[in-house]
Order: sequence, then structure tokens, then C-alpha cells
Amino acid sequence: MHTRSTWLAIAATALLTAVPAVGADPALGLMDDLDRGLWELRLRDAPGRTDRICLTNGIRLIQLRHPGQPCERVVVQSGSTSVTVQYTCRGLGYGRTAIRRESSRLVQVQSQGIAEGLPFEISGEARRIGDCPGS
Repeated sequence: MHTRSTWLAIAATALLTAVPAVGADPALGLMDDLDRGLWELRLRDAPGRTDRICLTNGIRLIQLRHPGQPCERVVVQSGSTSVTVQYTCRGLGYGRTAIRRESSRLVQVQSQGIAEGLPFEISGEARRIGDCPGS
């Protein structure tokens, strides 16, 4: 016969194993499928201009103008090949990013918001071009 505390322990264990790890969001799974390495972002409104990003986590592409900031994210739309995320970085700005995955090495990125008190808008294509320096 199980005691009340035993049942509580079993229920707590079941609940903890059902909840994803902190920071993990199943709706962002498509971002986890992107290949790690050096990526090049070609901006549509600035032909010839590229930005290079060492991608250690696909989530990095969501916060292009707020890299490394601890921002709160809300998944607005998620599908098998696309995701739209709205994020807020307290005191630093916010953004809304839509990413469409064409392959694990190629995505289309649309992002807009406020960074450093100024509006930004990004439209481009990001492609894996190799390994990060020092890898």
C-alpha cells in the first residue's frame, strides 16, 4: 500500500519528466535542426553587404540585433519549415523575427523591431559557409 507522500513523489516525478528542460521550446525545434558553424547573412536591401555569424545555436538567428541578450521570447507561429517569434529585451528593445528554413544550411530571415532606441528591419538570406574560426 502506497502512502500519500509516495503518491506525491510519483506525481512530481511524472510531472518533472513531462516538462521540457528550461529554455527548451518544442515550437522552436526547427531552429535546433540548423547546422552549427559559420553563417553568412546577405541583406536584401544592401546588395553586396554580408554579416557573418558563428552559429552555435539556431536561436541566435532570432535575435540578430540583440545577440546574447537575455530576452523573453514568445512563439507566435510554428510549423515544420517556419517559425515566427516575438521577443522583448527589457530596457534594450524588442523584435519580431520570421524564419523560413529551406534546408539545415539555408534560411530566409525577416526581422524588425527596436534596438538601441532605433528601429531596425532586416530581410535576408542566411547560409552556412563553413566552420567557425578556431573550431
